[in-house]
Amino acid sequence: MERTRSPVALADAADAAGAAPVAAPLALEIRDLHAWYGESHVLHGVNLEVRAGEVVTLLGRNGAGRTTTLRAVMGLTGARRGSIRIQGVEAIDTPAHRIAHLGVGYCPEERGIYASLTCLENLMLPPRVASEGGMSVEEILEMFPNLRERAASPGMRLSGGEQQMLAVGRILRTGARILLLDEISEGLAPVIVRKLADMVRTLRARGYTIVMVEQNFRFAAPLADRFYVLEHGQVVDAFAAAQLATRAERLNELLGV
Repeated sequence: MERTRSPVALADAADAAGAAPVAAPLALEIRDLHAWYGESHVLHGVNLEVRAGEVVTLLGRNGAGRTTTLRAVMGLTGARRGSIRIQGVEAIDTPAHRIAHLGVGYCPEERGIYASLTCLENLMLPPRVASEGGMSVEEILEMFPNLRERAASPGMRLSGGEQQMLAVGRILRTGARILLLDEISEGLAPVIVRKLADMVRTLRARGYTIVMVEQNFRFAAPLADRFYVLEHGQVVDAFAAAQLATRAERLNELLGV
């Protein structure tokens, strides 16, 4: 049976055939988002949108509000104000456990692996958030062969790269189709980073929607369809991958690279 193509791939095919490209529906739409940690006002009116099947990367210096944006989508900050629409559903007042059931999976920078549980037990821990569509354990182990070899190893014995694969695999099993990935390449060996890049490409081809926070611009640049740059809790620039070369000077100014 022919695998279903992602909305972005269908649009590209239509464009190549001379037909007008069909815009994929919005998977995530954020408007005038403000967020606080206690008394600290971190996000100051963030606006961004992500279409189904896209890979979008949030860029910015440390403290710019990138991770807080992901956490705000999941309801993991303090107070929030504005609009967060997930698959067309307004979620600004929705608690975190119900947001997950809208098909969103969050992979935090700290990964959240349980040290005393085995690799397989960690993988099986989260409940499914969708009645169908989640990857099977076998599919996940095929994508990450390292995890098959370490299935019986406790979480504390896994390498950083293996923990990162496990953290992502755990989300894929739940059935989430919108993935929020925070610094998944940080501190990992180049060979593992390449495997994670292959994973992102594979998931994009399968129609997953991915929002990444990345400090490693070399990792993110060839993977993303579009980029947003945050500074002081606001989006200060946005551009498509095709415009990357023309944004070099602006990125040097904003990111200090």
